[in-house]
Amino acid sequence: MLLRSRTASQARESEVTPRNLVLSRRTALAGAAAAFAVGGIPSMSGAAGLSFQTTVRPRDEKADPIAPMKSATTYNNFYEFGTDKADPSRNARALRTRPWQVAVDGEVVKPATFGIEDLLALPLEERIYRLRCVEAWSMVIPWVGFPLAEILKRVEPTGSARYVAFQTLHDPQQMPGQRGPVLQWPYVEGLRLDEARHPLTILAVGMYGEVLPNQNGAPIRLVVPWKYGFKSIKSIVRITLTRDQPPTAWNRSQPNEYGFYANVNPEVDHPRWSQATERRVGDFFRRKTLPFNGYADEVAGLYAGMDLGKYF
Repeated sequence: MLLRSRTASQARESEVTPRNLVLSRRTALAGAAAAFAVGGIPSMSGAAGLSFQTTVRPRDEKADPIAPMKSATTYNNFYEFGTDKADPSRNARALRTRPWQVAVDGEVVKPATFGIEDLLALPLEERIYRLRCVEAWSMVIPWVGFPLAEILKRVEPTGSARYVAFQTLHDPQQMPGQRGPVLQWPYVEGLRLDEARHPLTILAVGMYGEVLPNQNGAPIRLVVPWKYGFKSIKSIVRITLTRDQPPTAWNRSQPNEYGFYANVNPEVDHPRWSQATERRVGDFFRRKTLPFNGYADEVAGLYAGMDLGKYF
């Protein structure tokens, strides 16, 4: 559906990817899929045979222009494919995103397994969100997806459900970074249930009007725009509702550096660098970091009364 109330995640119609450009990209997908079959176009390696229709959600009038697609698809953190920012675009082409299923279980009345085709059949929106990484760089990216709340509604959380845990595919044959001990694999993440149900929290299946490239988390990933990027787990295969706070990959690895909440907070520095400023990819100058990544009007109420220095 098209949301019309104006919030910090919305903006001017003129700044949205033009419809004719989006449609022309979709037309190109068939050719891209064919090219990939014979070894071409690595950035489209997750796209074979897919297309989708979206409604348009105007972008944030506070945000800078959308990052170039090349930057967003070649400068990534996805340690399953390597620790260098360029590794995912080089190494993710071997990831097989069909068939793909997402199991949803735990504290739910109706546990279910959704094929990616089932999820693509849901009403999809284009939402242009800022992505802020803990290394103090950021981008503005047009995602295509649907609210995570749509899936949670279908499985009916029980009264005991308080958290939502997520798990990435674990397959070292396809994900060479998982052959090393950088993290405890598989990658896991978690949200409180109210965070997961918040309308800004989406499951993305595309970006820039195209299906999600492998290096960006194909075929389905989480996007939580007021948190640091490592919370937005990629290539999801399981979603589990739990009573207790679930483990998360970076918190489990380095708890003094990465908290469970990971809300963008310029007043809480990473132990090895400041979070008070950030640099948009492609910019020379830095800018002040906005609390909750600029989404405080929508989400600050979720944390009323909490010590955000302690619960970082």
